[in-house]
Amino acid sequence: MSSIAFIGLGNMGAPMALNLVKAGHQVVVYDLVAEAVGKLTEAGARAASSADAAVEGAEIVITMLPASKHVEGLYLERDLLGKIKTGALVIDCSTIAPDASRKVAAAALARGLEMVDAPVSGGTGGAVAGTLTFIVGGTSAALERARPVLEKMGKNIFHAGESGAGQVAKICNNMLLGILMAGTSEALALGVSNGLDPKVLSDIIAKSSGRNWATELYNPWPGVMEHAPASKGYAGGFGVDLMLKDLGLAAESALVSRASIPLGELARNLYSLHSNGGSGKLDFSSIVNLYASDRE
Repeated sequence: MSSIAFIGLGNMGAPMALNLVKAGHQVVVYDLVAEAVGKLTEAGARAASSADAAVEGAEIVITMLPASKHVEGLYLERDLLGKIKTGALVIDCSTIAPDASRKVAAAALARGLEMVDAPVSGGTGGAVAGTLTFIVGGTSAALERARPVLEKMGKNIFHAGESGAGQVAKICNNMLLGILMAGTSEALALGVSNGLDPKVLSDIIAKSSGRNWATELYNPWPGVMEHAPASKGYAGGFGVDLMLKDLGLAAESALVSRASIPLGELARNLYSLHSNGGSGKLDFSSIVNLYASDRE
């Protein structure tokens, strides 16, 4: 089994690291939040006092961080790459700007390290169940090195292309997800305002041409799906501010490539409005509250 350093134990990172521990890997963990580290050490991981200490001797380094600035800050500004042993594999599962991924990957290569960007899809439920989808950018050889580890955390692994390609594909996916969730919320609110039961309407849509991931697995209306964040006060899950970040990445990418994303920009404005209203830390499905602020 591999010796793995895992840095970043948030809502996604913690269950991912836990699945590696359960698979029998020697996992050293680090996070700024001591409580998150404590839960992993109780499960069998070993705690590190710093990111530098975590990567010492590691064969594989995995990071799951919030944004580009955190990834570049850790690997480049703090020079974590210089602390990782030559020949090791670096897997960054954060969702960040493609150019940031390419920049860090080039620096890793110059240090004698292989690196892949491997952002994920599947939400916290997929992270816990080990059924995530990994969208990988990097060389085929690096992906094959990463595959045995990724398979312990996910069910689907796609090779999108060279460094940064995983991020491009993830950004496209999350832009569509944001649009779908906003549209689903709007449709449900319209139905309820006209006297329909939200569960009945959701069941109808799920078996009709409007069906999508939100209606089938992540309904935004409270009480429709017991295990969805909407039925838990929109706690946990994928935060509004994280969705807003990803929609911002889509906007940046569109500017660079001169692509038109009118629906993506509309969704970004909606989530920005929602975040500015004090909902930034709630699950992104809480966008339904923009349309149904007067519901009971």
